[in-house]
Amino acid sequence: MAVTLKEVAALAGVSPSTVSRTCKDHPSISEETKERVRHAMAQLGYEPGPSPQAAQNSLPSSYRTIGVILPPSQKEVYENSFYLEAIRGISQYCNHHQYTNTVITGQDEHELLQVIQSMTRSSQVDGFILLYSRQQDPILEYLYNEGQLYVLIGKAYQYANQTIYIDNDNLLAGKEAAEYLLSLGHKKIAYLGSDSSLMFSADRKAGYQLALNLHQLPQPPEYCLELPSIPKAPPDALLALLRSPDHPTGIVVSDDILALILERACMEAGLDIPKDLSIISFNNSLLARLTSPQLTSIDVNSFQLGIEAASQTINHIENPNLVATKILVPHRLIERDSCRAWSFG
Repeated sequence: MAVTLKEVAALAGVSPSTVSRTCKDHPSISEETKERVRHAMAQLGYEPGPSPQAAQNSLPSSYRTIGVILPPSQKEVYENSFYLEAIRGISQYCNHHQYTNTVITGQDEHELLQVIQSMTRSSQVDGFILLYSRQQDPILEYLYNEGQLYVLIGKAYQYANQTIYIDNDNLLAGKEAAEYLLSLGHKKIAYLGSDSSLMFSADRKAGYQLALNLHQLPQPPEYCLELPSIPKAPPDALLALLRSPDHPTGIVVSDDILALILERACMEAGLDIPKDLSIISFNNSLLARLTSPQLTSIDVNSFQLGIEAASQTINHIENPNLVATKILVPHRLIERDSCRAWSFG
């Protein structure tokens, strides 16, 4: 049985990514560590194959490919315009720089990981862009341990200093969303978001909480709802909150799609938007403009996120000794009809 990279790492007392970088003679690894790794390789008889970068450096850039990884999902990811806009930005930049890109999908993490492992073993791609960032992600763990080039759209949760990522300041955006409702006179403000294992949602929730803390406003537990997936019907907890005599007058929603679920729940609860409830959401998707009333939404510039991710990926493919870059893309508030000033009279 062939010796694996992980076995070399265990004998040398380093991480698998350090072994991979040593094979590429990466300058970030000290000579002392390189010698220890090389000694372990010789002791075990490990023979590294050519790296994808080395194999491709002799080819024109038009032969180079970037893998674009969508979150594992059976359906709902493909209905979210954020990912489509990000892919559009990636594709446009790649087209202008003679790179190709391939979209990688999977119904679950196991299926997605199998595809990525197959692609890395056959050197089909030169780098990866993950269109999401979440806590304890086995996909990212694999890419890091194998020493693969990857760029995140979203803030890095692990290996932050070694990870290239493109993001919005979602903490600030969440804070500004809540402060917008506060500026309209709302005091009872709730939050409806995706699972906090997704970094963007965790930061938007934290920003919302920060704004309420700064204004010394109460945050009842039932005012903060998180959904692990997009439900087919409004969840009972949301309907119970809206039907409560002490229901919120404003809600920060982490995504336009969830705002549609909230609008449906308001219809069932007999609440008028924005007379009884003001809604501010995120992404400024087509859905925000098609709803009635149209949604006030924070535009996170997903197209620009895709362009920046592609730019950094290509830059690091062609200049492999660059340090990991972190880029923040600005957001902006788009005011529409789903919010109005709150009168206590």
